[in-house]
Amino acid sequence: MKVLALAIEIGGTKLQAALGTHDGEILARERGVAPASDGAAAILAWFDTAVPKLIEKAAQQNATITGIGVGFGGPVETATGKALVSHQVGGWSDYPIKQQFESRFNLPTFVGNDSSVSAWGEYVCGAGKGTRTFCYMNIGSGIGGGFVINGTLHDGQGYGAAEIGHTYIANWTDPKPGAQNKLENLCSGWSIEKRLRATPTLKPDTPLHVLCAGNPQRITCALLGQAAREGDALAIQSLDEVARGIGAALSNVITLIHPERIAMGGGVSLLGDVLLNPIRKHVDALCFGVFRGKYEIVPCALGEDVVLVGCLLLAPH
Repeated sequence: MKVLALAIEIGGTKLQAALGTHDGEILARERGVAPASDGAAAILAWFDTAVPKLIEKAAQQNATITGIGVGFGGPVETATGKALVSHQVGGWSDYPIKQQFESRFNLPTFVGNDSSVSAWGEYVCGAGKGTRTFCYMNIGSGIGGGFVINGTLHDGQGYGAAEIGHTYIANWTDPKPGAQNKLENLCSGWSIEKRLRATPTLKPDTPLHVLCAGNPQRITCALLGQAAREGDALAIQSLDEVARGIGAALSNVITLIHPERIAMGGGVSLLGDVLLNPIRKHVDALCFGVFRGKYEIVPCALGEDVVLVGCLLLAPH
């Protein structure tokens, strides 16, 4: 009899559930979106509909599901599978995710932070293959990370680790001398868009002006990247500022644990080399000189599957 697992991704707004093998192969998937304003209850209600569909598909294949892996968009107490807090969706504070999924679906459940789970997925099946010390960084609606050190997923004291988005960097948007802010507040997707949408006017006939039809409220990270590729000065400057902030954070990661490879994931990272090349430039300028050139910064290999693959690998069996 075939042995399978379920994978659950609980993001800020993005929801996914998948049926797959314990070595990370996805066989079937359900996708959904829940507005952050709807809170945790609406998200769980979506999974109450999506998961039984996947369980039915497993039954049709005469397969046994042995466990569920959950990647949650916030810090988790690993031993209990309890969500500690979500910085984007209400209703998750001290929420017993493991207990809820086990009672709903009668399957043993593992719960981890989505970026840590992603780090393991990339390490085993993606951009981290062949390394011993590896870092994954997610740049999306928030910013997170995960470390694999000497072949082991690093979990700190059992509450996660690599919360890169909550490290502090110089705040170039604040004129006060020495001003700082969290990396996530300056370089996440929502913060980039919020900052640019506050631009009073755009220079007429520039690529960014044309792409957003002269309305800054239409600016997205994807449009910003396209404008930068077309040579737009404001877009290039904006992405370089973001890259400098991310580069400062990653240079500290390299100085502290010196990973062989750093994989960049999340929606903002999909901008590609128009963002990754400036990040590489700033990391190279800021990192400990002895380590310079002895690491790689690469795109994540698993794309939008990264959380699900990690969940399948970590699901009980």
